This record gives sequence, C-alpha cells and structure tokens, in this order.
Amino acid sequence: MVFEPPKRLVRALGETAPDGDDWLEKLPDTVQQAVALRELTVERVQVPGGRSSLVVLVRAADGTPAVLKLAPGRARPEAERAALAHWAGRGAVQLLEPFSAEGVLLLERLHPDVSVRSLPEAKALLEAAGTLRRLWVEPPADFPFETVADRTGRQAEAMRARAQADPEVAPLVGPALAAREELLAAPPEHRLLHGTFRQSKVLGGERMPWLAVGPDPVVGECAFDLARLVRDRVEDLIAQPSGAATTRRRVKRLAESLDVDQERLRGWTLFRAVESGVRAGRVGRPRDAELLLEFASWL
Repeated sequence: MVFEPPKRLVRALGETAPDGDDWLEKLPDTVQQAVALRELTVERVQVPGGRSSLVVLVRAADGTPAVLKLAPGRARPEAERAALAHWAGRGAVQLLEPFSAEGVLLLERLHPDVSVRSLPEAKALLEAAGTLRRLWVEPPADFPFETVADRTGRQAEAMRARAQADPEVAPLVGPALAAREELLAAPPEHRLLHGTFRQSKVLGGERMPWLAVGPDPVVGECAFDLARLVRDRVEDLIAQPSGAATTRRRVKRLAESLDVDQERLRGWTLFRAVESGVRAGRVGRPRDAELLLEFASWL
C-alpha cells in the first residue's frame, strides 16, 4: 500500500510535536504490517481524516467492513482501547480486537462521511447529547485513565505561561483558571468521559443510528465532557448577531436535557474554550484563537 498521510494529520502532528518524531516516517511500514497480520484488504485512507490518527477503511478476510486506526503514543491510543472495551459498543464504536499491537485499533465500520453535524443544529445537538449520555458510566476499577484534575492541571500551566508571554489573553485566562479551581474543589460525580466530544465525533451506524468515535478518555464530572459540545459550530455562533444570547441558551438547554448543573457547565465551557483558544494561538492558528476567545468572552 502506497499512500501519503493526510495533510491535516501531518499539520496537526507538527503542532503537537514541533521538533518532530519518527512516527510518520514509520507509518507506511506500520500500516503494511498491520494489514498483513490481519489479512485485511485496504479500500482507502479516510480524508481529510482526524488530527491525531490515520484512519484506513478496510475489509476483513471474510468481507466484513472495518476500520484500521493507527495513532502515535502521545494521542493515547491505549486509553482509547481501554475505554472502548469498557463501553463494549454501548453508545460508542465497537472494538473488534481487545488486544493488538500498541497504537493499532481495529474497529467496527460506521458511516465515516455521515456525522450528526450534517443534521440541522437543533437536531444535531439533541442526537449528540443523547449519545453522550450513554457513555457516562462508572469507570472500571483501577482505571487506566487520567483524571480531569490531572489533564486540566497540565493545561493550566501552559495557560499561565502563555498569559505571561501575551498579556492580551490574561483577562480571560485569569477567570478560566479561577473557574477550574472552584470546579475541582467539589466534583459531583466521577464518570468515564469521552474527553473530546463534539458533533463530528458522532457517526451514523448500523447497530444504532449514532455512535461515538475517537475518545480521549478521562475520568471526572459530566459537565466537563458536555462543555466541548456547547461550542460546536463556533464559527456559526460568532457570525450571528445574537451569538452570545444563543450560547447562553445552549448552555441552559444542554444542562437541563442532561441533568447537569448549569453553572458548572458554564464554568467548564469557559475553561475549555480559553484553553483551546490559547493553545491555538500558541501553535500558529490565530483565526481559531480569535474565534474561541471571543466565544469565551460571552460566558
């Protein structure tokens, strides 16, 4: 199999590992070995694909359609495997191999070009929220996942450093960090969370109409997971004259529909939007940074 990794993946990996590594260099051989070991037939590489993994549409020896997913260690593919195994297909894509080579996942084939993002906005939010609810389960004993406190702790350090280097972001970084401290003081529950949930992470399926893909699992409170969904289609929100009011109504509606405390959801939405905006600015995506920080200013 001869291919070039999708440009989106190459660009994103350059942001997370600016000094480079050898994962992309070894990727063609890794794919060849994974395909040969499982006697798979390759149909095509999914393009534009994701920002942290290569997705290849394949068929098993018996003709069953499947997906071969390969990711570098910094994308935490083994945590993804553990979460998918724990969910066992309930609300999420089915893991077809419980154990395999590190960084290689064989998954149930969904409809890769059909996500809930293709639905009208109100319907998309409803279907996405229903999918997310099914994922919020008790984590396994001795879970191998990081916690919300750990993940956001690393992010908070990077945000403080950026605020010192760029005083323009400091007025938003301060409240975001304060919200994090308050939220972590008394979390209402600890659940296994998707970690990076949004509309594009919910694809059409055969077993169920919609199933989640691509988790970066973490253990913590449900409001943290829901916070990323609040800002979906942020570019559309920014373009609306009533974007700020629409955002506040979305926070209220999603909190009520999933029995999440509205103020906790607002707080985590603020933190996650500011963190993403600061990170976008740091890695050279000024337009994304501008959108996210304007969105955060509405909360």
